Amino acid sequence: MSESTNPLKSKWVQLALGVICMMSISSPQYVWALLTKPIMGQLGVTLTELQVTFSILIVLQTFFSPFQGYLVEKFGPRLLLSIGTALTGLSWVLSANMTSVSSLYITYGVLGGLGTGIVYIGVVGLMVRWFPNNRGFAVGMVAAGYGIGALLTTFPISTSLAETGLQGTLTFFGYVIGVVGLLAAQGIRVPHSGITQAAGQLEVAASGVAPKTMLKTPVFWLMFLMMSMMSTSGLMVISQMGAFAKDFGITGAMVFGMAALPLALTIDRVTNGLTRPFFGWISDRLGREYTMTIAFGLEAIAMFIWISTRSDPVLFVLMSGVVFFGWGEIFSLFPSTLTDTFGSKHATTNYGFLYMAQGVGSIIGAPVAAYIHGVADSWIPVFGIMIALDATAALLAFFVLRPMRAKYMKAQAA
Repeated sequence: MSESTNPLKSKWVQLALGVICMMSISSPQYVWALLTKPIMGQLGVTLTELQVTFSILIVLQTFFSPFQGYLVEKFGPRLLLSIGTALTGLSWVLSANMTSVSSLYITYGVLGGLGTGIVYIGVVGLMVRWFPNNRGFAVGMVAAGYGIGALLTTFPISTSLAETGLQGTLTFFGYVIGVVGLLAAQGIRVPHSGITQAAGQLEVAASGVAPKTMLKTPVFWLMFLMMSMMSTSGLMVISQMGAFAKDFGITGAMVFGMAALPLALTIDRVTNGLTRPFFGWISDRLGREYTMTIAFGLEAIAMFIWISTRSDPVLFVLMSGVVFFGWGEIFSLFPSTLTDTFGSKHATTNYGFLYMAQGVGSIIGAPVAAYIHGVADSWIPVFGIMIALDATAALLAFFVLRPMRAKYMKAQAA
């Protein structure tokens, strides 16, 4: 089959396969809130001890991403994505037989973090190369796969936990997510060099900016700070939602004839997914920093309303969706902005360094947030900190990142 007739050489087919790979690895992070209560009951551990698992997952998913990005660029995305999807499924299968919290750290945390990290950084790095003129949209679509993928598993996993228990649920869904992701990875291809150069768009340099050079620029570290701030607020909600929903009296409530927490998590998956291509598409037209200001400000406002109306089950469910709509777009805006700024040749490894900000957010948003709640015996201080981080990131995007990045791009073009 010639290259011109090979469907795997189509950027749209690659986009679809990338979305499927992302969907297959989303459950370990996004349904964690459903697993915390049964795991605590089985192992007899505190929430703070348990949330270390979530932090390990995100830290390894993110702090190893520069190295994982390098491996993807060296050995190709198909091999690395195959390994990553298999590790993700295996992490759940092995977690089903956990006997202590330390074994959970190794299986769910370490294996899951390494597996999901390889897939995530590999797919995002691939899409910014396949779609040079529409990076925001393309990265938003695959990031939506990661955000919305758990939509397909939230209610089935909730039902399975009630009917077959924790062990059966982790085993069955571990095999499902591993096999689906592994099959999709077999069709992944890299674009030829002619595709990666954006038509009519200034690339920083023909070869792109290497990671060691990028790491010396203030504009990179400003983006890293902003992504850390936004990651913290979102990961606090993802990791703690089951806990604060219980404290707010929402867990046992029914909304629209359905249990409030699974319904909220399902709506969150939808809005968390839709926001990524939506704001990515907006940023392709309006500009990255202007879009960041709007989206980050939206989350700050939504979180304030959410905590203010926390005792109302209907508003709790609805506002949780708005909060995620203001958060999930960071995974389309930041990689697109980074590649626009530093070029596409080293895009996968470069984004690997920026994606480490997600690991910083997991530390502050999971065990640190749980600790603050434990000390204050209230979620209000935790939400107050998150709202402040969101609002500050919005202001930094408009008043600092926008002129700083424009100055850097102008200097590079000179």
